[in-house]
Amino acid sequence: MSIQFIDLKAQYQHLKADIDARIHAVLDHGQYIMGPEVKELEEQLAAYTGAKHAIGVCDGTKALLIAMMALDIGPGDEVITTPFTFIATGEMIALLGAKPVFVDIDPISYNLDPNLLEAAITPATRAIMPVSLYGQAADFDAINAIAAKHGIAVIEDGAQSFGASQHGKQSGNLSTIGCTSFFPSKPLGCYGDGGAVFTSDDALAKKIREIRVHGQDRRYHHPIIGLNGRLDTIQAAVLLAKLPSFADEVAARERIGARYSELLRDVARVPVIGAGNTHVYAQYTIEVDDREAVQAKLKALGVPTSVHYPIPLHLQPAFAHLGLGEGSFPLSEAAGKRVMSLPMHPFLTEAAQDAIVEAVKKALD
Repeated sequence: MSIQFIDLKAQYQHLKADIDARIHAVLDHGQYIMGPEVKELEEQLAAYTGAKHAIGVCDGTKALLIAMMALDIGPGDEVITTPFTFIATGEMIALLGAKPVFVDIDPISYNLDPNLLEAAITPATRAIMPVSLYGQAADFDAINAIAAKHGIAVIEDGAQSFGASQHGKQSGNLSTIGCTSFFPSKPLGCYGDGGAVFTSDDALAKKIREIRVHGQDRRYHHPIIGLNGRLDTIQAAVLLAKLPSFADEVAARERIGARYSELLRDVARVPVIGAGNTHVYAQYTIEVDDREAVQAKLKALGVPTSVHYPIPLHLQPAFAHLGLGEGSFPLSEAAGKRVMSLPMHPFLTEAAQDAIVEAVKKALD
């Protein structure tokens, strides 16, 4: 059988009538930028997360940038984050002229370790940006408590965790500001780039909305510097077509992820779900020895794999000026050498999953 890493075609066939109708409605009314679907989507996203405000933006990376701009973060400021993440997290901090300060991960969840957080806080710390990696939220109870003690804002990088919850609260609504991505491969994905920023702070929401449209509070009046961060109407339309079945897809992801873990726990290090958490498995990620050899064997057996992320941010050439060499964050570095993601999507059949599991066992034998 042909095994897809992520099967967006199967999802489209399942939702084709609704997606096509939503797209054609936009083509008919012609309001391609900030059309009515954007506001409709924002209302539904706010209702889903429980956040007072949801603001659609052009992508998950800009969501992080806009969140930090709303907090007036800039040169001389520090933002604490994890080195075990996609470049966008650290990149947007640096783009504003601020300094990314890295804190190593908890090796069980792969998320920022709150026990190491307080030692990284300085008078220059303006925000903490934990990443809810692979589809499971970081420990926001602990992180928020430390942040509150020091009067620091918390921004969730929830690019991979939309649909997950922690103690009954949704990712995106776990901190001062939440950010997510609607990149096509994400748990809730559009058909291009897209993202959202969430907050329950009215003043921050107003500022985020202004930043999204070039710092404008009314037409051609710009009290602050902003950027073009608007979400295209067609992308909002695609997301509106997908939202009604999203809860079912989240349930399918949880079921498939749990089944993977049950079948693989004796041969590989499988994901561990923290107390009070749910997991949407944006990636189903295991740890293996001799990863490249295992990947090569799986490829030969027709099973695609991926690695998120082989090189931690502190070892990226773009951050060489920070002077953080090998050994600075040993747990992130160790994970980067061992993690491997398997095919994962809500339409993965048990037969395909069984074939993947057998191939993994064969590759690890």
